[in-house]
Amino acid sequence: MAIALATTIAGLRKASAALLAEKSRASGYEGTAGGAAGPARLPSLGLVPTMGALHAGHAGLAQAAVEHNDVVIASIFVNALQFGDPADLDRYPRTFEADMALLEAAGVDLVFAPSALEMYPGGEPLVRVAAGRLGQKYEGASRPGHFDGALTVVAKLLHVCQPAVGNYRAYFGQKDAQQLVLVRQMANDLNFPVEIVAVPTVRSAEGLALSSRNRFLSITERDASLVLSRALRLLRDRADQHIPLDPESVLEMIKSQPITQLDYLEIVDPQTLEPRAENCRETPFTGEALALVAARVGPVRLIDSMPLGY
Repeated sequence: MAIALATTIAGLRKASAALLAEKSRASGYEGTAGGAAGPARLPSLGLVPTMGALHAGHAGLAQAAVEHNDVVIASIFVNALQFGDPADLDRYPRTFEADMALLEAAGVDLVFAPSALEMYPGGEPLVRVAAGRLGQKYEGASRPGHFDGALTVVAKLLHVCQPAVGNYRAYFGQKDAQQLVLVRQMANDLNFPVEIVAVPTVRSAEGLALSSRNRFLSITERDASLVLSRALRLLRDRADQHIPLDPESVLEMIKSQPITQLDYLEIVDPQTLEPRAENCRETPFTGEALALVAARVGPVRLIDSMPLGY
């Protein structure tokens, strides 16, 4: 069946309900609750929120959702609330036709592609989700207000895509590790009935984490950016060997690349994002941690992350 498209919330809900009902009929979910076969297994819905300009990393998110759900919705919406610089918003790539083709090939059932007016009918919302102290450090310190805007739109998407019954999952990439932690915390704190699923980062053959912004890198800048993934792999290898992580030597490694302007390299707790200064420098590494890195390479700001010890 061809991929469906909804551009309004009303159209989204109608199309989503129809797809779930069709799946129920086709799979025999209806009419078995309380019967001899036991309780019915209700159909599940997976949501893949995106801003478009899709690549193989997004395809991985969609494929993970398709593998574990009966109906999959992907959203395409460039959310102005999370851009601090209007020029950065204007520059963000729009590749709608290519995005639709990628999502259809991945097996997505329905794309929700609303206008800004549909998502924010009165203009910028007067009430937003506040990321709190978790959103004020690292990426939040460099991009004030970014996570408030991101969480606000994710909250709206989780709400408008929520099925009336059945399991509900939303899929996010591990590359944006701080965002993933914040979305999970929001879903928990605000009692969203959704499972937040993390999908591993997809990388190029050279190790660069895939990003919609990579297309703006020159060949020289792309080569320079590889120092970020090399640095993360070095930390991972040291963690796997249970030796000191020695982050200072990794910092020097990144700084040795002259056109890479480091913003931060942090080793943090994967749940709280608090620094893991202990067992990093001179003592053997134990437990679990998350390495976060951000840098500007030429005109492009890149972020990446790596789980350590798990």
